[in-house]
Amino acid sequence: MDNFTFYSPTYFAFGKGTENEAGHYVKRFGGHKVLIHYGGGSAVRSGLIDRVKASLEKEGLSYVVLGGVKPNPRSGLVYEGIELCRKEGVDFILAVGGGSTIDSSKAIAVGTVYDGDFWDFYSGKAQAEKSLPVGSVLTIAAAGSEASGGSVITNENGMYKRAYGCELMLPVFAIMNPELTMSLPPYQTASGCTDIMAHVFERYFTNTKEVEITDRLCEGVLKTIIKELPKVLENPNDYEARANIMWAGTMAHNDICGAGREQDWASHNLEHELSALYDCAHGAGLAVMFPAWMTYVMHHDVNRFAQFAVRVWGCEMNYQNPEETAKEGIARTKAFFHSVGMPTSFEELGAKEEDIPKLLETLQIDGRTEGFFVKLGRKECEAVYRLACR
Repeated sequence: MDNFTFYSPTYFAFGKGTENEAGHYVKRFGGHKVLIHYGGGSAVRSGLIDRVKASLEKEGLSYVVLGGVKPNPRSGLVYEGIELCRKEGVDFILAVGGGSTIDSSKAIAVGTVYDGDFWDFYSGKAQAEKSLPVGSVLTIAAAGSEASGGSVITNENGMYKRAYGCELMLPVFAIMNPELTMSLPPYQTASGCTDIMAHVFERYFTNTKEVEITDRLCEGVLKTIIKELPKVLENPNDYEARANIMWAGTMAHNDICGAGREQDWASHNLEHELSALYDCAHGAGLAVMFPAWMTYVMHHDVNRFAQFAVRVWGCEMNYQNPEETAKEGIARTKAFFHSVGMPTSFEELGAKEEDIPKLLETLQIDGRTEGFFVKLGRKECEAVYRLACR
């Protein structure tokens, strides 16, 4: 196991009706003037935004609102949010939604108190030194942004995605009511769960040796999704299954599963260019990219892939030929994605093989590599994209 530091200050309020305490938690963590940041009309139509407003008013807190966050959140709305916060004297950002809304809120939070362009952080030109506090009312179990310091934004000047993260962007609280996820369409639910699994994969496939504790944590989260996702697709109102999925999403990305081990993240970065170009769901893009990446890198550590197949999927170990076990695990992964309605190829996603040069261009891979399990240069990234076309 590698040396590590682990910092997870987020306060969690989990369970039924917890969104009605949003004002209490904003006040507890020092907020006075709040930006309520949210996505589409469903949060309004369901009455969630009104309940959040009422909870703020109950605590004597004033607020302004900014809706319109889209999947793969856009830089233009971040700029709008920064301008609004500065004009209104906002000192707290409350994200009401899923990972896209929380990511956008984090960008607004660091951008509002920065003299330059917030994109300086996402392009690697600067590091944030301060931030407005961010809290969240989670409505989608997926990205884990409610408990991570990371954020991914699409730059509309070129339509490419970049990530930025720091401890300052960790939400101070996360309100998590599994009931709020019950109205999600099946595709969005499955896409979110795929994202959860992908966050674990990025940590599980590692070159670090002797990490049994985090291996077992990773495997437990994966097995939970494999068990619970079919349940909620059959019965969207299964509270207990929804609750297990929601907490699994947090555990998958607050880095408790990644402590002390090298992580990869090539598949996420390859997928970011897909969702930026085609505006597809992030989880759907990951369902396409991960089996392709697994196939390409499997021979780097066949035994780890065989372990994954046995421990997660219950495959029988072929001791004479562990490669066959490893391949079976990858095939089971791809089949599971397909069984829950996820695409597993470029064609099913709506992507085009002829766009691969464009994807590589926006990935800006020349002269550098992606990932750590196996470092991928331009040629290798192209090979993974082409495997994803099958």
